[in-house]
Amino acid sequence: MGQKLGTERLYNYIKNFGFMEKTGIDLNGESKGIMFDLEDIGPVEQATIAFGQGISVTPIQQVTGVSAAINGGKLYRPYVVKYITEPETDDIMYENSPTLVRQVISEETSQMVRFTLESVVANGTGKNAYIENYRVGGKTGTAQKVNNGVYMTGNYIVSFMGFLPADKPEYVVYVAIDHPQGITQYGGTVSAPIAKNIMKNIISIKGLEPSKEVTPREYTWLDTKYVKAPNVLNMTKKEASSLLKGFKIEYSGNGDTIIYQDPKPDIYIKENATIKIMLG
Repeated sequence: MGQKLGTERLYNYIKNFGFMEKTGIDLNGESKGIMFDLEDIGPVEQATIAFGQGISVTPIQQVTGVSAAINGGKLYRPYVVKYITEPETDDIMYENSPTLVRQVISEETSQMVRFTLESVVANGTGKNAYIENYRVGGKTGTAQKVNNGVYMTGNYIVSFMGFLPADKPEYVVYVAIDHPQGITQYGGTVSAPIAKNIMKNIISIKGLEPSKEVTPREYTWLDTKYVKAPNVLNMTKKEASSLLKGFKIEYSGNGDTIIYQDPKPDIYIKENATIKIMLG
């Protein structure tokens, strides 16, 4: 892909995504990262840049660049402090607001990126970040570390960048771990599960509603399988019996018509899970 883009175009995309300059975040000590000058990029440098070993970026550059790739192609200046108030009067003395730096890619391209990154979580290396009933996108990273100009053996920074909801991103989570011990060093096995737990906390804290349209996950024999809860509302107990095969059922109430079920219809639940039915 790097060769198809060509040296100059590849260089310009890296620059436009903000990987060759400070983001301007309101924190001290920011670095602009490390990147070859255009005139110093030959065939070898072009190849290594294309797969990530010919360039070094900061975590905030990574988050900012990925955000631009998934938000419709717009690169924004990140900030930490939303506003500062005067302690006596509570008047706002200083306020940050979203500042557009540039349009990097089109909305159509950004939509394709979101779809692709959602498939990474559903059916690719990011499976350990999959959250049932929610649309999650993401990408794993496994970066070989350098010591005195030489790539180290068996020493990596493993990472995962996740976001949700994948169709209309609101939250981005970046987890990077330096040289994890006692485990296979891949972003998908180490960082993705941590990012998943963080995103589950975001879902809980922010009260995000489940999505009825999610990318189905491909399961292996090691995975806990999930299936959609059948809709048995307004059915008789006998009518619902065939749809509820394989589930554990807890009945309550009097009558023969199902007036309530938990979990709700069309929500992904574990195979053989318990479904609570109220009759009326």
